Amino acid sequence: MVSFFVTRDGQYEAQGHGVSQWSSKQVNGPAVCGLLARQLERHCPAEGFIPARLTVDMLRPVLNEPISVQSAVIREGTRVTVADASIVQQGELRARATAVFLASASEPPGQTWQPCIPLPAPQARLISPDGEPPLLKFGESDWTDNLSAGQNADCKVLWHNLIPLIEGEPISPFQRAAAMGDATNFVCHWGSAGIGYINADMTLTLSRLPEGPELGLQAQDQIARGGIAVGTATLYDRAGRLGTCVVTAVANARRQVTDTRHASAAT
Repeated sequence: MVSFFVTRDGQYEAQGHGVSQWSSKQVNGPAVCGLLARQLERHCPAEGFIPARLTVDMLRPVLNEPISVQSAVIREGTRVTVADASIVQQGELRARATAVFLASASEPPGQTWQPCIPLPAPQARLISPDGEPPLLKFGESDWTDNLSAGQNADCKVLWHNLIPLIEGEPISPFQRAAAMGDATNFVCHWGSAGIGYINADMTLTLSRLPEGPELGLQAQDQIARGGIAVGTATLYDRAGRLGTCVVTAVANARRQVTDTRHASAAT
């Protein structure tokens, strides 16, 4: 079975889809975000709580070697619970994450403004339990599984049924959303010359968990100046919007990624 990781002796080892396109010695962002989310969701207090925010800081490259993840509850309450997780390798903190779990409740009275954003989705459904290659839409084009065709300056949308995070274990809705959230760098910062920014973080906000295996990620905003970029994308499924993903990124032109043919898990 294809997956991001396998487990050996209580640690995680990245498989082909978990290895970074920036360097074969590193683990890619979707795999790191998914792994931290998997650790943090163990601290979800009870049914009725939603992981409303996940923030991942990628402080150093996570190395393509055995990985251990630690976590702890920072605050536990009846409406808000907060947990932290971290990855330490070779004595250095490589990545850390915070999850905020909020208790769901009935909506308050009244009406509030919401944007009317078209949310494109392919007609054919992606339902395989083993995941499927992503589909890409850019500008007014049709959906395509040829990711290299999207090397242009058009607004991009990614549609995906992700592979399992851990071999032999179904990927959870929260893990799916976290791994997909890191692809914000892909849809927002992939231009006519490839991907020249590498994100230093990822913040995912959720009003609900995904329904079903499919997720869409649509670029909504991109701001760049002086080698620093901010990308914002909308995360959604066939039932509608879930939340927002934001990444801040730094220019990495010396290691520009132009070959996306093998980004079949997520970029």
